[in-house]
Order: sequence, then structure tokens, then C-alpha cells
Amino acid sequence: MLTKSAKLLMAAAIASVSFSVMAQAPAGYPADYGKIVDAAKKEGKLVIYSATDTKAVEPLIKDFKTMYPEVQVEYNDMNSTEVYNRYISEMAAGGNSADLMWSSAMDLQTKLVSDGYGLQYASPETGGIPPWAIWNSSAYGTTFEPAVFVYNKRLVSADEVPKTHAEFAKLISTKLDKFKNKVTTYDIEKSGVGFMFITQDSRENKDFWELAKAFGAASVRVQSSTGTMLERISSGENLLGYNILGSYALVRAAKDPSIGVQIPKDYTLVLSRVMFISKAAKHPNSAKLWLDYTLSKRGQTMIANEAKLYAIRADVKGETTSSDLSKQIGTGLKPLPVNPMLLQYLDQNKRLAFLKQWKEAAGKK
Repeated sequence: MLTKSAKLLMAAAIASVSFSVMAQAPAGYPADYGKIVDAAKKEGKLVIYSATDTKAVEPLIKDFKTMYPEVQVEYNDMNSTEVYNRYISEMAAGGNSADLMWSSAMDLQTKLVSDGYGLQYASPETGGIPPWAIWNSSAYGTTFEPAVFVYNKRLVSADEVPKTHAEFAKLISTKLDKFKNKVTTYDIEKSGVGFMFITQDSRENKDFWELAKAFGAASVRVQSSTGTMLERISSGENLLGYNILGSYALVRAAKDPSIGVQIPKDYTLVLSRVMFISKAAKHPNSAKLWLDYTLSKRGQTMIANEAKLYAIRADVKGETTSSDLSKQIGTGLKPLPVNPMLLQYLDQNKRLAFLKQWKEAAGKK
């Protein structure tokens, strides 16, 4: 028989544990969310494969650690195609792989979820992001990043800067003496992001193949890395960049007086980095905490103000946000929805046919 004082001590201990659990659950979350937090603390680790630059994500990792210091984050930064290939090969081999996948190659991420690799998880933050950014309670869009034109401000005059896709094609076609061998874009065979942007361009732009021919006439230079393109535009080796990730370009432009950025006025493709938890995750609860944090207003504020990746939540204010971009572009914004529509050009026959037509038009044989 417990004495009265023993009962009081036990009640206090239970209350203390309950308070400890609940104190770690963000406001407005389900009452039992503390169970996920406790399970994540026991896991003690989170492995992320991502195509987002480590430097951009460091502020998020640091902030996440202030909330969940017991969870060690192992962050692996690769290009988008490498993220996909490494995960697929590791899963095929039956070994350990990422707990959470986060990539700008929306189509490849959606394919993985479509193929059954994603864990279904209804995030408490679902109501804060647009419906088009969620698919099958597994794949979540986390950012709102425009595809932009980039130019060398020292060598391209203000009146030359193209404002639309048609102006871009006209400029490089009519000024070959200046722009031949001086235009760059993604190598769509090596860059998952580049392939996705260019195929979606072909759907949106009725004159797309005329633009592709203009690239061919200008002997377009292709790269698999955004950073390499920005370096070469800054140095003057290249003068114009096409379909460059606006988030990275704007960060570079803020500190590099040679870099100029133009958001297209006719239409602007918008990418959203897709995140999903692996169904085979060794640390699934830690992955849930990271997903929820990234989608939360706190995490999105870090994405906008620190990572400069453009917040997808409409309630986050600032320059690098969906709300600010919507004010600038309005109906011309074309966010790519997180759904199987993105998979069209991943069909091997369609992919090869598109690449063949692109190479013939753009002269990349």
C-alpha cells in the first residue's frame, strides 16, 4: 500500500514527465505528438539526402537542434540526380539509406513516392501549405523558387536584358556576334532540375522549339551545376543564363555586383523542393520532426530569411517568399504541382525522344 507522500511523489513524477513531453510539442499540435518527440529522442539521429546546398541549410539545422538537441542530423548534399541514384541503389542492395529525401528534382522525388518508397504521414502543418504542394500524404513541397534569367551586369546593357522568353530567343538570335558561345543553361542529361524545367517549359511555351533553335544558333553552353553557371556569368565567360534557380541566383546577386537577375514577365516556372520520409527509414520519428519543422511557420521563416530559398507558406512575409513573388508576377506564376503529372517525361521512351529533339534543335549532339 502506497503512503500518501509516496502517491504524491509518483503523481509529481508523472506530471513532470508529461510536462516534459508536452513542452517539446509545438503549439497547436496533436495531444499525442509528444510520443513522436520521445521516439525521435530514442532514435537520436536523422539521415538526410538532399540537393540543397549545405551552407543554405545550416541555419535550419542549427535552429532544429535548439528544439530537438537529442537528434543528431547527418546531412548529405549531392546534386539532384545523385540523390536519386544513390537512394535507389542502396534500397536495391537492402542496406541503410536516407531517412528523409529532399530534392529540387520534383519529378524524381514524385517518382520515388509513386513507386512506393514514401512513408504516408499526415503532417500537422498540412493546412499551412497549398493543396497542390502535397501528394498522397507522402510528398511535400517545401519552397517556392522561380526559374529566372541571369546576366552579367557589366557586359549586358539594361535595354538588352530580356523580360520574356520570346525576348530571350530574339536577343540571342539577332546578336550572335555578342552572344554566340556566351549563353548557358543546365545540362539536361545530367541535371534532374534542368530536365524538369526544360520539359515543363515545352508544355508552357508554344514557341519553345524556336527558343531551342535559338540556343543552337548561339552554341549554348551547358552545365550540371548552378554554381558553375553563376561563376561563369560573373566572370564574363558567359553573359546570359537561362532557367537558373532564382533562389541561388538572388543570393549570389546580393553580394556580386556583376550578377543581375530577371524574373520572366510572361510566365515564371516555380519549383518546390519535394521532401518525403522513406518507408524504410531507420529513424522515422526524427524524420517526422524535420518534415514538420520545415513546413512550420518557424521553419519557413528560416527558409525565407536565412536560407533564401523562398518560403511556400503564404503567412511568411519578406522578399524571398511566395507572397512577395505573387505580388511581383501575379497570374504569370506557374508553380509546378507535386503530383504524377511530373512523371510524363520520366517514361524512358518519352525521355529519349525529348532528349533527341532537344539535341537536334539546340545543337547538343
